[in-house]
Amino acid sequence: MTLQASAQGLNRFQDIRFGMFIHWGPSAIPARHDWIMAAEAIAVPDYEQFAYGFNPTRFNADEWVSIAADAGQKYLVFTSRHHDGFSMYDTALSDYKVTRATFGRDPVRELADAAARRSDIKLGFYSSLLDWHHPAYRFRHESGLAWSDYLDFLHGQVRELCTNYGEIACMWFDGDWPRGNQFEVYPYFRPGGSFEYDRLYDLIHTLQPQAVVINNRHDDPLPGEDVQNFEQDLPGMNTVDFNTTYVSPLPLEVCMTINDHWFYIEGSRNHKSTRALAHYLVRSASAGANYLLNVGPNAEGVINPIHARRLREIGEWLKTNGESIYGTRKGVIPPTAFSVSTRRADTHYLHLLDDQSDAPTISGVPETVRQAHLLRDGSAVMIERQADRLTLFLAEDQRDPIDTVVVLT
Repeated sequence: MTLQASAQGLNRFQDIRFGMFIHWGPSAIPARHDWIMAAEAIAVPDYEQFAYGFNPTRFNADEWVSIAADAGQKYLVFTSRHHDGFSMYDTALSDYKVTRATFGRDPVRELADAAARRSDIKLGFYSSLLDWHHPAYRFRHESGLAWSDYLDFLHGQVRELCTNYGEIACMWFDGDWPRGNQFEVYPYFRPGGSFEYDRLYDLIHTLQPQAVVINNRHDDPLPGEDVQNFEQDLPGMNTVDFNTTYVSPLPLEVCMTINDHWFYIEGSRNHKSTRALAHYLVRSASAGANYLLNVGPNAEGVINPIHARRLREIGEWLKTNGESIYGTRKGVIPPTAFSVSTRRADTHYLHLLDDQSDAPTISGVPETVRQAHLLRDGSAVMIERQADRLTLFLAEDQRDPIDTVVVLT
């Protein structure tokens, strides 16, 4: 039987609700495409020049962790190795790694130490299932290596991450997309066999019983996966046309970018507003999902100041409204175009995302609800009931430009 994360680990993951995704690596040097090695057909020796020259002299792990803390984010997911095959930590299984580059330091060690100095943030790891550099994956037909050689490398790196950096929040996998057409566009994306998920997931659950396993397969979850993820979309919506519309009973997670890219791209300016980002957080929580929001630091190791500012602005809103996000579960009041809800036991948090009127009416409110007040200051909100419909009377000074949260009890 395939193991799962502990009940304590699953509950903790759902309680924390908001995390920081970090996509970072040598592609930040040319900074033209998230998948630049594949998209521009850069040969391995040529890409290695970027990798070994990687030297982010302004990287400061404490600063990154502080930005996450100021944003109200409770976990980090860091790219230990992306599809380009360059390991962003001091792996013993390859010389193609950041500690052999000009930089010479282990960012994962520094992030783990920075997170360990705080009690409110956990570190987790992204690991690519495919590898455009490893000869047993990309060049297996001419290298003479077997698929098992790549599996030994992949599983061995997961073992390192689960044993060398303390207690972790999650292992987050990417690169196996049965619903996409990537294998047709890029034939060398295709794996040479099974990733042996049962063995891989059991390894994680044995070494890190409280860590959750997430696999961004864009498909229905497999045994041993603890969380179902949706990329750039809310659960079940599939507006991006590559996620599954099936929403499992597992804990859920939504991962999104602040702009149009995962990695740092020079000149990218289409940044989502603070209000839009906060609304995605709220809508994710109302669907019972965590919100993993991405930053892509530049080649010097600096998080975009616009992204840092917007994250901190979300954190300011969470200082007075976090009770409606952390530790909550999926709302039972039906969502509308302008409202959603979260809940904690019999307490319901109604999120009014748009200032529709002086007296918005909400349908499907549980009959147990008898009173209402603003979360931010406790001031009473007048209500009228008619069957399951609840009308709220909100003064102008009670409305929040981001999200007015009304507590229903």
